[in-house]
Amino acid sequence: MKIERLIGIIAILQQKKKVTAPFLAGGFEVSRRTINRDIEDICRAGIPIVTTQGSNGGISLMEGFSLDTTVFTGQELAAVFTGLKTLDSISHAASADRIVQKFGGDPAAELSGGMRIDLSSFYKRDLTDKIERIKAAVKERRCILFHYYYEKGESDKFVEPYLVVFRWSDWYVYGFCRERQDFRMYKLRRLWELKITDEVYEVREMPEEEKRFGSHMTDAYMVTAVYDAAVKYKLAEEYGPDSFTVTENGQLYTEWGFTGPEKAEEWFLGFGDKVKVTGPPEMVDRMKTAWKNALQKYEGT
Repeated sequence: MKIERLIGIIAILQQKKKVTAPFLAGGFEVSRRTINRDIEDICRAGIPIVTTQGSNGGISLMEGFSLDTTVFTGQELAAVFTGLKTLDSISHAASADRIVQKFGGDPAAELSGGMRIDLSSFYKRDLTDKIERIKAAVKERRCILFHYYYEKGESDKFVEPYLVVFRWSDWYVYGFCRERQDFRMYKLRRLWELKITDEVYEVREMPEEEKRFGSHMTDAYMVTAVYDAAVKYKLAEEYGPDSFTVTENGQLYTEWGFTGPEKAEEWFLGFGDKVKVTGPPEMVDRMKTAWKNALQKYEGT
C-alpha cells in the first residue's frame, strides 16, 4: 500500500539519516521513479526532505527535523497503531506489527497502550472474507449479488457497493439497491452467496441524510414495562443504570422509546417471564398474542 510505503520511507530517514533512491527502491520493491514520486508526495505533506547529488549524495530529512515531535506525538502514534491493529482483527493481512517495526518500535509494547479493540466476531472467517471481497468490489466499482435474509423473508439483491460500515455493534455494506432504486444498509451476517459481478457502475451522489447511516431512525414509539430485579444487569448494559426506576416491591420500571412495535416485541420476548409490558394498550395486546402463539406450539407435546 502506498501510505504504508510513505510511512516506511519517513521511518527509514529518521533512523539512517541519509539513504539513496536505489536503496529505497530495492527495499520496497518498486522503481526509482516510484520512489521519486513518493518523495515529492512527502514534501507536499509538509515534511522537509533534502536531496543532494554526487558520491556522498542521497535523500535525508532536513537537519533538526524530528518526526516524533513535529509530525506525531507519542500519543498520536499510539492511536494510529491501535487503529491499524483494530483493522487487522478483520483482515487477512496483518499490517500493524510490520508498520511499527518500520518505526523501530516493539510491536507488543507499542500496540498495547492499555487498549485492545477486536472488531471480529464468532463468525470471523466468513466475515473477513465478505469484507475483503466487498472492499475489492468498491475499489473496482463492480456490482455485487447476494442472497439476503430479513424479517419479511429472503431474496436476492443486486447492489452497487459504496462502503463497508461498522455500526450498532455489527458490520454492514452500504450501497444502492437496483430493485429499490435507493441506498440501503445490509447486515453482513444476513448476507450469503456473495458474488462480485462483471458489471461496473457509475458513482452516484449520496443524499446528505443517507451519509449519516441510519440517523433518520427514531425511537418515538414509547412503551412502559416492569422487569424482575434479576435482569437489572441487562438493562444497565443496554441503557445505563439511570434508565430505570426501582419500585417499592423491588421491580424495575422503564419507559423507553423504540423504532416501532416490531422492535419492541423482539426486545421484550427476549426476557421471557422476567418482564411485563404495561402500556400502551395495543402493545400489551401484541405481547399477549405473541405469548399465546408461542404457547400453542407447545400444547400437546
